[in-house]
Amino acid sequence: MVAFRLCDRSCLNRMNKNQNNNHAPRRDQRNNRMSVHYSRQTDEWSTPDWYFKSLRSEFPFTLDPCATHENHKCSVYFTKAENGLVHDWGTHCAFVNPPYSKVGAWLEKAFNSARSGATCVCLVPSRTDTRWWHSWAMRGEIRLLVGRLKFGDAKNSAPFPSALVVFRPPQFRLMTAKTITATI
Repeated sequence: MVAFRLCDRSCLNRMNKNQNNNHAPRRDQRNNRMSVHYSRQTDEWSTPDWYFKSLRSEFPFTLDPCATHENHKCSVYFTKAENGLVHDWGTHCAFVNPPYSKVGAWLEKAFNSARSGATCVCLVPSRTDTRWWHSWAMRGEIRLLVGRLKFGDAKNSAPFPSALVVFRPPQFRLMTAKTITATI
């Protein structure tokens, strides 16, 4: 079963306060100001600190498999040279902000790592029309973010919406109000 959850009101308030991005730029403005988002100049963008901190209140992250020495979010991390795709993620709680040029490979790795005991929280573009979305993202818990994130040192928000895809170990069971009531 696929679970969808929109960010709550407090998340939206933080996003508006921290980003001040109430509307997307016009197409003619995007060509100049946001060209790096559309190019392959880099796909190593740092996650906004305020967003990572809000996630950390729910997930006890111990691994950042898609990091640089400058932007790693956890003490255990892999750089591009170390290639986090080839390492065993064990039972870590991994925060995965993958290079967007290889999202499918990273989601496949996260899915398979979760089946082996890891919890993988993946920040990806919300591209529901792609093969990787239907092959991998739809197998996880999907949280759609309201608004658009501003990554790294970018002057503008990303030109695409983002989603959080969570893959959990097989032994994880979500407690719902119905489940809790049944056990009382």
